[in-house]
Amino acid sequence: MPNKEPPAAAGAELPDAAAPVRRMRGGPKGLRITDVAAQAGVAPITVSRVFNSPETVAPETLERVRQVVQKLGYVPNRLAGGLSSSRSRLIAAIVPTIAHSLFSETIQVFSETMSRAGYQVLLALSGYDDSSEEVLLDAVLSRRPEGVLLTGVAHTDSLRERLANVGIPIVETWDMTDRPIDMLVGFSHYQIGVAVAEHFLQRNVRKPGLVSANDERALARRRGFRERLAQAGISGIAEVLVAPPSSVALGKAALPRLIEQAPDIDAVFCGSDLLAIGTLNAARQMGLSVPSRLAICGFGDLEFATETTPQLTSVHVDGTRIGVTAARCLLDRLSGSGQSKVTDVGFEVVRRGSS
Repeated sequence: MPNKEPPAAAGAELPDAAAPVRRMRGGPKGLRITDVAAQAGVAPITVSRVFNSPETVAPETLERVRQVVQKLGYVPNRLAGGLSSSRSRLIAAIVPTIAHSLFSETIQVFSETMSRAGYQVLLALSGYDDSSEEVLLDAVLSRRPEGVLLTGVAHTDSLRERLANVGIPIVETWDMTDRPIDMLVGFSHYQIGVAVAEHFLQRNVRKPGLVSANDERALARRRGFRERLAQAGISGIAEVLVAPPSSVALGKAALPRLIEQAPDIDAVFCGSDLLAIGTLNAARQMGLSVPSRLAICGFGDLEFATETTPQLTSVHVDGTRIGVTAARCLLDRLSGSGQSKVTDVGFEVVRRGSS
C-alpha cells in the first residue's frame, strides 16, 4: 500500500486550496461586516443572512440590522475575495429608459468620457418607479462602483440617506433642486413649463391643453405650465395624463380626449416629442390645421422634430453637455481635486412650424 502523507506539523502553512480567504472591506469607508454586527448586537453571520437570505432572519432583527446598514452606509462586497485592489474602476449610471434618444445621448457621451479616463460604466434601467430605483441601486452598489450617476432628483428619503453615507461621488442629472445629494448637472423642468406657456401666450393662445406623462419630472413641467397660464387668467386647462414611457400611440389617442373635454382647444403642450408626433398625426386625421387651428409644442427636440410636417416646435436640452459635465464632475472628485457643485445647463424653446 502506498504510504500516507504525514500529518502537517503544528504551525505549518496550509495549501492554497485550504488557505483562509481574507475578508474584503465592506464599504468605501473601510467598514466591515463585523462593524455592522457589533452596532446591531448580532453575529456577523446574521448580517450576512440579512443580505443573502432575509427570509431566514426574524423580522425585528432584520429591521434592526437594516437600520444600522443605512446609518453606517455599509455596502456588501460581492466581488471575488481574491482581488488585490479595492478599486473597481466601475461607474454606475441609472436611467429610466433608453427607448428613445432623450437619455441615450447623455449616457453615450458620459460612457465615452469615463472610458477614456479608464473607467467602465455599468448601465441600469430603473423605469419610473422610485421603489424600483431603490432596489436597483442596492444591487448596483454591491458591485462596488467608485461613483454613481442618477437621473432626476426625486428619491425616497431612505435612498437619499443611504447615498449620502456610502462615501462615493454621486452626480444627479436632468433636473434641479435646492437639496442635491452631492453634485448636480441639469435644468429646471418647472421653468420649461413656464417658458412654453409664455410661448403660447405670445401667440395669443386662449384655450391651451396638455398631454403629459405622470412621472415626477413631467409633472414639474405641467405645474410650471399651468401656474404661468393661471397668472395670465387662463384656468380650467384640458389635460390627459399617461403612464410613462411616452409613445406616439399615446399621443395620438390623447387628442380626441382633449377635444372631448374642450372642443375649442387651440394649442397643446406635449410632455415629450413622441407624444407631440402622435398629437400631430391625430390632428391631421381629424382635419385640424396645424398651427392655424391647433398649435403643438413637444419636449426633447429629438432628431425627427425637423422631419415632421410642419416641423415640430420643441424644447431643446443639451444632453451631450449634461453627459460630459457629469463625467468631468465625477473624474474631478475621483482625482481628489473636485468638490460638490451644481451646474444648470439651461434649455431653449425652439420655435418651428407647428406653433
